[in-house]
Amino acid sequence: MDGGSGLNIMYAKTLDAMGVDRSHIWPTEASFHGTVPRKQAMPLGQIDLPITFRGPSNYRTEILTFEVVGFHRTSHAILGRPFYAKFMAIPNYTYLKLKMPSPNRVITVSTSFQCTYECEVKCCDHTMAIIASGELVAIRKEVTKEAPNPKRLTESFEPAEGSKEVLIDPDSPEGKVVRISTTLSSK
Repeated sequence: MDGGSGLNIMYAKTLDAMGVDRSHIWPTEASFHGTVPRKQAMPLGQIDLPITFRGPSNYRTEILTFEVVGFHRTSHAILGRPFYAKFMAIPNYTYLKLKMPSPNRVITVSTSFQCTYECEVKCCDHTMAIIASGELVAIRKEVTKEAPNPKRLTESFEPAEGSKEVLIDPDSPEGKVVRISTTLSSK
């Protein structure tokens, strides 16, 4: 569960383990950000899957669209805000519970603190492996090169080179202006 994610993400290995044929994945050109710092992730495509919670006497099934990605993570999938909206689900991270309405009564999905701890350990181990990789070292070098000058005052706003002031409303007595680039195309 990730209430901060704007996507539902499914890892290709999870699809393979479920026996879902990859021919059901349709291509997409949309990339997304936030999984690797300063890098965009390009999904293999998207897939619609029926997701069911609980058992035969009280259940809820909805079709969710997942972005299918080929990289490895410690979880099987990420259920983001589209999931919460479709299922009208409400998480409680303190008690490790997820509640959602169903035809008969409220469905409560929960896990144990032990399971959560083991998942966290796997996640930390995976993160340490990424930190040790050369890719993160390269990202760190890029960030260092582009880091702002610490001697520059943070509260000073200086106009960028190649900018000009334009009156927002020429008829206004306030004379408010906005700075725009002089290198912009006429479009």
